[in-house]
Amino acid sequence: MKKTIPSIPTPSVLLVLTTTLLLLLDILVAEPRTEMVQITCGNQLEHNSTVFILNFIATMENIREQMGTTGFGIAVTSSGPDANYVLGQCYGDLSLLDCVLCYVEARSVLPRCFPTTAGRVYLDGCFVRAQNSSFFEEYTGPEDRALCGNTTQKDSAFQKSVRRAVLQAASDAPNNNGYARVQVPVSGTANESAYVLSDCWRTLDVSSCRACLQNASTSILGCLPWSEGRALNTGCFMRYSDTNFLNPEPQNGSSRGIITTIIVAKKRRGSNDAEKLAKILDDSSLNFKYSTLEKATGSFDNANKLGQGGFGTVYKGVLPDGREIAVKRLFFNNKHRARDFYNEINIISSVEHKNLVRLLGCSCSGPESLLVYEFLPNTSLDRFIFDSIGGKELNWEKRYDIIIGTAEGLVYLHENSKNRIIHRDIKASNILLDSRLRAKIADFGLARSFQGDKSHISTAIAGTLSQAADYADSIVTIAWKHFQLGTLEEFFDPNLMLHNYHDSSMKNDVLRVVHIGLLCTQEAQSLRPSMSKALVMLVKKDGHLAAPTKPPFIDEKTMELNDMHENPCYPLNASDSDSIATVSQSSFYPR
Repeated sequence: MKKTIPSIPTPSVLLVLTTTLLLLLDILVAEPRTEMVQITCGNQLEHNSTVFILNFIATMENIREQMGTTGFGIAVTSSGPDANYVLGQCYGDLSLLDCVLCYVEARSVLPRCFPTTAGRVYLDGCFVRAQNSSFFEEYTGPEDRALCGNTTQKDSAFQKSVRRAVLQAASDAPNNNGYARVQVPVSGTANESAYVLSDCWRTLDVSSCRACLQNASTSILGCLPWSEGRALNTGCFMRYSDTNFLNPEPQNGSSRGIITTIIVAKKRRGSNDAEKLAKILDDSSLNFKYSTLEKATGSFDNANKLGQGGFGTVYKGVLPDGREIAVKRLFFNNKHRARDFYNEINIISSVEHKNLVRLLGCSCSGPESLLVYEFLPNTSLDRFIFDSIGGKELNWEKRYDIIIGTAEGLVYLHENSKNRIIHRDIKASNILLDSRLRAKIADFGLARSFQGDKSHISTAIAGTLSQAADYADSIVTIAWKHFQLGTLEEFFDPNLMLHNYHDSSMKNDVLRVVHIGLLCTQEAQSLRPSMSKALVMLVKKDGHLAAPTKPPFIDEKTMELNDMHENPCYPLNASDSDSIATVSQSSFYPR
């Protein structure tokens, strides 16, 4: 996002920018077209959650780097049932910058298919497909289909222009690296045209591309007389419309270089949000220059990489004044999310508590969105408890302090902050530890301010894939079964080495904490204690605890917490068997 320039008197529909750009001119008027068209998921479940997730993250990052240089990428990680084969491609009229924006949007959607091993995401500007076996040469399949608009029916003249444009695009693309765009005026009208775009995946040869587009042409023409049609095929994409959705073509001979110019253009939708955000950040102490953070992290050198989650990669950095910081490089980087990005910053910066990671600022003036946090030397809790050596460093007393600190942080978010906040992604990797191993809750990438008049939000597990994997393994259910059988000690982490303690009070403390955890995960929402009550239970060790009831049933296909006792979940589109990623709503309060 460009830095806001002081306003000058102009008509409200005009935006006058005077700047020096190291960009292509067409970037200023291009659109990444990140609107969702369709997501389809496979039926085969992953084999090993941990391996599959690590392979998925590595493969998608590889694709992201390729998309930023060529607008296309393929990558393969590992082999066997947990392998990841991924293809990503932007349609031919997108600039490289808009291609990256479209890809990160598609990449954020694809995990909805977890825990299945396959998924396809069609956006209006790009396509991403992942699978655990090779598909790069496929061009047809049973999932090929047309999606038709259903708002406006057009006359015969428009239909004639569409047929001509579609057939022309299908003919031109195979001999033009798989890409074609066609505009055919509608006879008898002054300004109306039919606009068509066709794109084959670059892994196909000429004959396969031609066959795919012929199939796509046949199916998409079945959408007439509707004004919009899209063909979503295994090896290609095609779209027609009565609206010009195509990005302007770069001028002949244009290349990257310094362009100094005055541009007068219509103000783009969403630019007002971006301008407001830039002004607010410039007027506050939250703003960091992109160049400062880039230098602090050694140009985001892998040697400075601290970790990676579902929404971004975190790097260690050192500012010119010697301060150590943690810089989160966000995956989505969508310039159309200026308002959401500002709201997120506003939420995070408005809370201060000893058990919450402190936000130092952000940068949205460079080519990507960055968040800056305080640096915590002991990284995250998962680095200890999932490590055979590190786990022994955290005895029960230290773990208990971390549990209490985490609970106190959640109580503050739920009840004591200016805006009640639901984090929605609490897990070991989001509990950071300072130099004294005190807990600090991190990663508000999914945090949402909870207003008193809004009681309905999605109850889907909204966390990263590693969290989803934990749920898929039904850890809560396993703990519940041990509790029922009176064998909870078998569930304890052996790194605690409780057998070395002859005093039974420590084992009782551990049993009490697990008991409280089961109370917090009961199927009936009304029986679950609020976070403040849970904290009292943790601190007041002699208090009576009710017997927990069973935890909720967890649907591993949708990753929904299905509260069968009080809130049966119904998919919004139960008849749609194409996508496993369903959505449901139920009453949800911060507890």
